[in-house]
Amino acid sequence: MKNLVILGGGYGGMRILERLLPNHLPEDISITLIDKVPYHCLKTEYYALAAGTISDQHIRVAFPDHPRLTIKYGNVIGIDLKNQKVYLKDQEPILYDDLVIGLGCEDNFHHISGAEQYTHSIQTIEKSRETYQALNNLAPGSIVAIVGAGLSGVELASELNESRSDLKIMLFDRGNYILSAFPKRLSTYVENWFDNHGVDIVNNSNITSVEKNLLFNHEEPIYCDVIVWTAGIQPNKLIRELDIQKDSQGRAVLTKYHNIPNDEHVYVVGDCASLNRAPSAQLAEGQADQIVQILLTRWNGETLPDSLPEIKLKGILGSLGRKHGFGIVADKPITGRVARLIKSGILWMYKHHKG
Repeated sequence: MKNLVILGGGYGGMRILERLLPNHLPEDISITLIDKVPYHCLKTEYYALAAGTISDQHIRVAFPDHPRLTIKYGNVIGIDLKNQKVYLKDQEPILYDDLVIGLGCEDNFHHISGAEQYTHSIQTIEKSRETYQALNNLAPGSIVAIVGAGLSGVELASELNESRSDLKIMLFDRGNYILSAFPKRLSTYVENWFDNHGVDIVNNSNITSVEKNLLFNHEEPIYCDVIVWTAGIQPNKLIRELDIQKDSQGRAVLTKYHNIPNDEHVYVVGDCASLNRAPSAQLAEGQADQIVQILLTRWNGETLPDSLPEIKLKGILGSLGRKHGFGIVADKPITGRVARLIKSGILWMYKHHKG
């Protein structure tokens, strides 16, 4: 019996399980899934958990149940590519025949002094819970700084504004305008929403260091009761330290078949993979679909296709509280209630289908 080991039950790992189980897993293959928590987490909704507008239960989806699926709960501390072993903290090593690494990402603090020590995060469900506790315990009139005005920072700021309208929220961004990856029209719409709701946007910021309750912007200290970091990501530490070819951001360089060069048994999916587009749940799922087809082809002893089709993304959506949103669908910008309704509907269908 060959063992397919999947590291991480995120969007990529969950999609692989969904495509193989219950009816497409060859009889001579078993699967071992390794994750730190006993359920799939909807990471795209961590901002709402941290803001206190949804409960923990709303962003958990059970892993599938199958007689040839073994779920191991624990922390991965090492990968031995030569001997095909995965090492877990305080557990026996696990042998693999094929390995899919989908360990996700971590905050990138850009070597800014004190940032890791004195800021909160929404990168994991554990850290999002801690951030919720810190924000929920604040007294009225407290100051919250959110560093980074990409999608995560914008969604957290807007959701927190509705959850705790008694707080003063400051959103720091390095650019001339927020959401620089989006069309200017959407950025302007979101900035106007923040202006109307009393959220302060600090453009052209340059965070030079962080201390307890102090954020230094261009060396000028700004007092904050809580600081949340949403200013960039980097691949999981295990990938960054693994002796494989990586790009300038520390992500694994892959062949066109999503495996690492010179090892057709090791695949990387999601935030740890060096792809030509920004990491996203959609991209991880599209990548996972192709990995499943490649695995099935190789398991059957068949020849792989000369090329794989481009992964098509349907768009990207963001929320502004419970009633408004923004995004790009079919290459067209959308704003307002329609955007929020579409995002809510997609989330409902995802949870309903998986659960």
